[in-house]
Amino acid sequence: MQIPPVNKRIESIDLLRGLVMVIMALDHVRDYFHRDAFLFAPTDLDQTNGFLFFTRWITHFCAPVFVFLAGTSAFLAGERKGKKELSRFLISRGLWLILLELTVINFAWFFDTGFHNILLIVIWVIGLGMIVLSGLIWLPRRWILGFGLALVLGHNLLDGMTVPGQGVAAILWSVMHQFQLFQFGEFTLFIGYPAIPWVGVMALGYAAGSLYSKAAHPENRRKWLLRIGLSATIGFVLLRALDVYGDPSGWEVRANPLFTLLSYLNTSKYPPSLLYLLMTLGPALLFLRFAEKKNIPLQKQLSVIGRVPLFYYVAHLYLIHAVAMLAAVLTGYPWQAMVLPVWVNFATSLPGYGFGLLSTWFIWLAVVVSLYPACVLWDKFKAQHKHKWWVGYV
Repeated sequence: MQIPPVNKRIESIDLLRGLVMVIMALDHVRDYFHRDAFLFAPTDLDQTNGFLFFTRWITHFCAPVFVFLAGTSAFLAGERKGKKELSRFLISRGLWLILLELTVINFAWFFDTGFHNILLIVIWVIGLGMIVLSGLIWLPRRWILGFGLALVLGHNLLDGMTVPGQGVAAILWSVMHQFQLFQFGEFTLFIGYPAIPWVGVMALGYAAGSLYSKAAHPENRRKWLLRIGLSATIGFVLLRALDVYGDPSGWEVRANPLFTLLSYLNTSKYPPSLLYLLMTLGPALLFLRFAEKKNIPLQKQLSVIGRVPLFYYVAHLYLIHAVAMLAAVLTGYPWQAMVLPVWVNFATSLPGYGFGLLSTWFIWLAVVVSLYPACVLWDKFKAQHKHKWWVGYV
């Protein structure tokens, strides 16, 4: 059987990545604009409603898919570069992403020139994962798969292990597995994306890249995506029903059947539990299976965004925060109120600020539409300047 040639880019991967990038913006717009974001968490079942809960819940798919596809993209880059060149690239790009997180991206969140808050979240852990992956790629692929499975399936065994205090040991353990905030005088270090589960997700994404290799036949790929996606999704349903392992937070039957469902779906992201990852990555793999050779609404536009994810990520943070600063001024606050000393949801300088959920959704759509022309221009620039070494870092 003749194997069809592999295109330079895989449309379904770009499409999925673009889709989750667009959805991701919804969560960040909600943080800066929705009035209830300043009062309670959208997953607080004692205060939320169905629309608000699912506005937050749908964005849970973003980080796992983003990290997983970063691993897949690394595999595909390795087919072009070779392992030695890929290893060097992963180290340098990983260090670059960590530097971006500490500087450009942290400033976008707060607009604070004093950098009193340092967040280590998704871009940082992708950078760290790439550095780890630069060594893993030299192992047999089945070992990389086993490594990823061990971290993802087994890391909840560590949930009971904590290191208290503000010392080096506590910080190192937080980097590995413990979601924690550290206070050092006027400065705060927030480790939101611990390494162990997320590095496991990236390793699994790299292993899954073999389904898109030059030697893989599309029909065989679709078969495995269907099998793995269904297995992960069914695994989530069954494990969550049993409620014995895979998430530190159990679920409960509530008087309202809808809120029983919300409790069932309310899995832990910090760090991402096994059930959280099964719940999100299973349907994502099924999407990849059914997106091949399908006409998806807005496919062209979403794929453009999916080809320039880092550019979009940085740009959307600055745009959202700048528009929030304008919204604060228009609603009677000084612009300095949006120069944040703490995470925006905890800001005490904005009492009564915010908009309804429908308005928040409208702002989200306006942000995405506004960013699209810039994404088109950057996508074209990247395509025309592939030979420039720095283009692959943005």
